[in-house]
Amino acid sequence: MLNKQDNELMCRTGAGTGMGDAMRRFWLPVMQSSDMPPPDGEPQTVELLGERFVVWRDAQGRPGVFAEACLHRGASMQLARSEGDGLRCIYHGWKFAVDGTVLETPNVEDPRFKERIKGRAWPVQEAGGIVWVYLGPKGTEPPFPRWAFMDQPDAHRINACAVINANFVQVMEGLVDSSHLTVLHSSALARTSDSELDYAKKTSHMQFDAAPRIEADETDFGFHYVAIRETEGKRIARVTAFIAPCFIANANGDVFLAIVPVNDERCNLYHVWWDAGKRIGEDPLRNEQLTFVGLDEPTLRRYGMTADTCNTAAAMSVANGYLQDRAQMRTGHFTGLASITQEDAACSVSSGAIRDRSQEMLSTADIAISRLQRCLLTYARAARDQQQIAALHADAGGAIGVSAEIGPDEDWRTLVPHHRIVASQGAARAGRSQ
Repeated sequence: MLNKQDNELMCRTGAGTGMGDAMRRFWLPVMQSSDMPPPDGEPQTVELLGERFVVWRDAQGRPGVFAEACLHRGASMQLARSEGDGLRCIYHGWKFAVDGTVLETPNVEDPRFKERIKGRAWPVQEAGGIVWVYLGPKGTEPPFPRWAFMDQPDAHRINACAVINANFVQVMEGLVDSSHLTVLHSSALARTSDSELDYAKKTSHMQFDAAPRIEADETDFGFHYVAIRETEGKRIARVTAFIAPCFIANANGDVFLAIVPVNDERCNLYHVWWDAGKRIGEDPLRNEQLTFVGLDEPTLRRYGMTADTCNTAAAMSVANGYLQDRAQMRTGHFTGLASITQEDAACSVSSGAIRDRSQEMLSTADIAISRLQRCLLTYARAARDQQQIAALHADAGGAIGVSAEIGPDEDWRTLVPHHRIVASQGAARAGRSQ
């Protein structure tokens, strides 16, 4: 459990907070490339870490992320005119390129004035179907990480994003909690035996062991942990990596997740699948994958998990029973929710916008959750105290997830020999005392 002070420190990400300042030191997803305005399209306002920004593409397709308030007198840049090479504020006509270069200041007589100032635009990268932004102090951005999915063309990659009305930490906790998979997702896992999807084949064995052996190590990039299940005479090790400050390399080996705070009570959950050998980014494989996990557009909209439905009555809430189908439960479905994504979201949302962790009773099944909390608090305290965040210097792109059969006496760490371990934590059998 955590006391109220530590819980607040870990969960609050607004400007000037410890966790917020820490997260601003990393490259973060701001939007999927497919959701960005088209070249020279209309500027669009987005919220990230409790602040509003304006995103836009110039006529050449280059993405830009602007502070919402114009540099001059603070009018919203969402009101700005799209003029090919820049956005022009409608208030006094100041015009800004996507990199913040001030192109025109028509109400200022001095022609060199614009050369002495810079618009409030943030460093941007576009890779892997995602637009990334750095919101930290000028000139301090770390090297941009390169993950395997970034090398795949659109046809070999699936991008999806779900909006969840809960603090980002509790969503991440669910994603590093291996023992819940066999229980919460039992109905979905029961369908894996009949599916030809690679995702289904890699997760099918999890339906048979609800108490995996859990071990975790602190690493330079965050931490990794293993869930070892024994089924049909096989010993299957699933290694998941948490990468600072909010990324997860799933144990399937071909799934990347980013859990990015919109504000303290909402987050964007980005998913990326990739396959160099299959055109999974095209139908029917794309639609089959998204539907299987509940990330298809109709399901997301039905549960209020898109940017334009998350503030509507469609969103999961206590008032609508989190959209749980109790009749379906009585006929055999375990949760009465559409699929894996909705099941995870319901558990996160139903525990409150920011979970009170002073009332939690963690067990040996929760080693990875304890490690996650420890990592996040370390980053937040370092930023608060103006100390260096060690994970900024790690090779984040080298962190991977992997699942494989191992021998009775084989150390699972041989599956990730390049992960640099800082400290280890003892093993535990989930749900059973030592």
